[in-house]
Amino acid sequence: MIGISIYNLIQELFPISRSITGDGVRKTLSIIKNSHLPGLKVHEIATGTNVEDWVVPEEWNIFDAYIKDVNNQKIIDFKDSNLHVVGYSEAVDKEISNSELQAKLFSLPDLANAIPYVTSYYQRTWGFCLSQNQRENLTDDSYHVYIDSKFHKGSLTYADLIIPGQSEDEIFISTYICHPSMANNELSGPGLGVYLAKWLGGRSNRYTYRFVFAPETIGSIVYMSENLNILKDNTIAAFNLTCVGDNNNTSFLPSRNGNTVTDKVSKHVLNFKKPNHVTYDFIKDRGSDERQYCSPAVDLPMVSIMASKYGEYAEYHTSLDNMDFISAEGLESTYQLHIDCIEILENNYYYESNIYGEPFLSKRGKGYMIVGGIENESSSSSQLILDVLSCCDGNKDIVDIADKLNMYAKDLFGIFDYLLNEDLIKVLS
Repeated sequence: MIGISIYNLIQELFPISRSITGDGVRKTLSIIKNSHLPGLKVHEIATGTNVEDWVVPEEWNIFDAYIKDVNNQKIIDFKDSNLHVVGYSEAVDKEISNSELQAKLFSLPDLANAIPYVTSYYQRTWGFCLSQNQRENLTDDSYHVYIDSKFHKGSLTYADLIIPGQSEDEIFISTYICHPSMANNELSGPGLGVYLAKWLGGRSNRYTYRFVFAPETIGSIVYMSENLNILKDNTIAAFNLTCVGDNNNTSFLPSRNGNTVTDKVSKHVLNFKKPNHVTYDFIKDRGSDERQYCSPAVDLPMVSIMASKYGEYAEYHTSLDNMDFISAEGLESTYQLHIDCIEILENNYYYESNIYGEPFLSKRGKGYMIVGGIENESSSSSQLILDVLSCCDGNKDIVDIADKLNMYAKDLFGIFDYLLNEDLIKVLS
């Protein structure tokens, strides 16, 4: 089961401390490249580079952090959880009062055992994150706070992989690698991306596939800035991979316009495979890199097929989004949904009938067809062939025809192959 392999990769990447820049991102990409995707190209963009309305920030790395009590005992330790430090915290090493410390702490009263994920990328400060239970045990008059971190003029790191197809038209698949140890929100997307790329790399494809692993927001803006013309000219479908690891739900966020081929194919797959899925609204509910790639001046046909959507589950952006929250079964399910979408996109053509009236199927010795992978010699199978042919007017693609017949598109592939082989239809596009 591929879900187990994805889970194991996530488990390997889970301990790494990541942010929007730094060695954690490089280590993550190094593992992906060296162990899974040797064709992955890693890029560095220098601090201070102007990218659209943004500037690449200074690189930040953290090495250690803790809070010690009056007995010199570590009561909060970065080595126990890399969520304990506010992302992009400045270095600090001093004794402070309890009241001063409280102003630098973040906890969640409603999730007493959870450590929240907090960042301060573009405003210099420092702070610690801890569970509410830990916070309530801070009763000493003073504490020693220590953060060993470093800012410097370095770079932002991202990677991409191009899998050439028969056409220069591309399917674009993006995911992010900028959060510390969170399994569903952070690592399920890259895990899924790696195994989709491995599957696509082992077959002949109609389309070219472009995979991007980049820090969220600033990384996607960097990538767009450097590849905008290619993305706008070549992208025919696009997927944002995020929050695909649990098995509590299935969620769908459409593109900004909601009427692209990616939307159509995704809705078709979900309606058949996950009829109880939840559909969200792009304007009200967007929150990942679709904000950049679907922005009006870019307008890529990007959707997100998720398990529990970011921001919609209690464990989101906390230490409870861990390896126990996701599962191999959940990852397998979302993997298969994306595989189905890709296979339908690969086979999605417009067809036009070559024959006046209905064909005499018996004359062709083909009174049966393979439907849904099962050889069926019944009259109902012959009728389905005729039903499909009746829809081949040049104005409907496979998904349109499948929806009209209330059939799953993949179950009709064999019929279209038969009609083509018998020269009963022709491909328009």
